[in-house]
Amino acid sequence: MTQRIIYTNDDGSVSVIVPAPECGLTVEQIALKDVPFGKPFKIIDIADLPADRTQRNAWTVDEADLTDGVGADYGIGSENPFIMPEAEQ
Repeated sequence: MTQRIIYTNDDGSVSVIVPAPECGLTVEQIALKDVPFGKPFKIIDIADLPADRTQRNAWTVDEADLTDGVGADYGIGSENPFIMPEAEQ
């Protein structure tokens, strides 16, 4: 999978989620499940991440660019557990 999911943390740092290949979920489903509740996210191509990761703690993203969705209420303590979708036959 060549896509990554990015979102900002409360302290302004950027988190990058690397979807597991062949996990049975779409990248959109992974984002909804794994991005914290209420946090906007963006799905990007891996080529759009900086190649030099030595300064990754200094990465920033404009929250206005996080337009692909918002983390769903599936997190720890949620009363809404994530239910794995049926596999396509």
